[in-house]
Amino acid sequence: MSILPADRVTDLSIAADAAHAVNPWVALAYLAAGVLFILALRGLSSPATSQRGNRFGMAGMLIAVVTTLVTHEVASLPEILGAIAIGGAIGWIIARRIAMTAMPQLVAAFHSLVGLAAVLVAVAAFLNPGAFGILGMDGNILAVSRVEMALGAAIGAITFSGSVIAFAKLNGNMSGAPIMLPGRHVINLGTLVSILGATALYAMSNDAGAGEGWLFWALLAAAFVIGFLLIIPIGGADMPVVVSMLNSYSGWAAAAMGFTLHNTAMIVTGALVGSSGAILSYIMCRAMNRSFISVIAGGFGADAAVAGEAREQRPYKTGSAADAAFMLEQAEKVIIIPGYGMAVAQAQHALREMTDVLEEKGVEVKFAIHPVAGRMPGHMNVLLAEAQVPYDKVFELEDINSEFAQADVAFIIGANDVVNPAAKTDKTSPIYGMPVFDVDKAKQVFFIKRSMGGVGYAGVDNDVFYMDQTMMLLADAKKMVEDIVKAFD
Repeated sequence: MSILPADRVTDLSIAADAAHAVNPWVALAYLAAGVLFILALRGLSSPATSQRGNRFGMAGMLIAVVTTLVTHEVASLPEILGAIAIGGAIGWIIARRIAMTAMPQLVAAFHSLVGLAAVLVAVAAFLNPGAFGILGMDGNILAVSRVEMALGAAIGAITFSGSVIAFAKLNGNMSGAPIMLPGRHVINLGTLVSILGATALYAMSNDAGAGEGWLFWALLAAAFVIGFLLIIPIGGADMPVVVSMLNSYSGWAAAAMGFTLHNTAMIVTGALVGSSGAILSYIMCRAMNRSFISVIAGGFGADAAVAGEAREQRPYKTGSAADAAFMLEQAEKVIIIPGYGMAVAQAQHALREMTDVLEEKGVEVKFAIHPVAGRMPGHMNVLLAEAQVPYDKVFELEDINSEFAQADVAFIIGANDVVNPAAKTDKTSPIYGMPVFDVDKAKQVFFIKRSMGGVGYAGVDNDVFYMDQTMMLLADAKKMVEDIVKAFD
């Protein structure tokens, strides 16, 4: 990068300082936005308050966006309004058309866009540092700004490429099974070290423009690569944790770019998203008895390599909708365990109808939700909320597991690994140690699945299929539940 005249550098520095001076009203507006974001996270922690949490988040974002537009001359007002109109229209159309069963894919796609936005901001700052006020007196990009740019670009690139792989796995564009590359841990570690090394060299270089600018492009390319490498070996069963972790990455990328843009709201918001996503990922790892570090290292699900092994043919009992309807009507307490199969079949509304009929007949009905059921955190809660299942009927694992011993019927619809007793008894199982529902203690178990061929994402056979008190209901989940409702007296 050529050295600018001293007077020109001084003018740029003065302009940058003026542009980024902290106005007390701006600080207050950003503080209000930050408080609303915190309240939004608090509201989203419970299905009962999630709608209110969404409203807080929307209000906070509105304040942050308006404040930024008023105080930053980033573009002309017509350009900004045009971009907002286009983006808002696209978002509104997607939100209206997207099926609830495709929500995990949508979340992964949105994460990729956040990562890509961080990359583009970093590239723009690299190509035109004067516009961002990050030039030093020597006409070079400030060392601290180089670190911010490099980290933001790297985390954004990892988020983008990793989210693309997650989307492809969730959407069925590629296999959900773990794809194991030989020497993957060495490759991942080597790539990560090269990114950190390139970042350090770029920060210390005397010419951060054309001379040493290749370091910026090199670390950016390496970050795109490691994003793919980290997610490819992760299996579909572990996708809830992956989606949560990618959400965390997107937050940290936004926070890093907030420093480059000198935008307090972006820093605060990114840090909130990053930290909350990391905490949620940690909680979900504990729920699956997995190592949090293994998520970051890309080794999560790496041991789930038993899928596809030949299974011994064992006797099991099958039943019809009429059989299930008769026994459900005689029950006093029924616990329903939904899984991703319910989402695929879109059976949540039929399940709600079945619940209403049973309660009219005096049967107590509860829903048991595993932390990692589905393809993203809270997936089952979202589907049940869509079907307007009352929140007070939905319970988490630790709150309801002790009640299976008193339940007349454990009604499993589309779940598998979260009810597999191998997690408690088989130390060689890839799901060993993961807390599961004690459905084997219920007096009667109804297990709805399409066929006996599937064994869940972990690829492990389930002893619940073959228990004396289990009746397999082999059919599409939605059709089976609808047939059960029709069979009620």
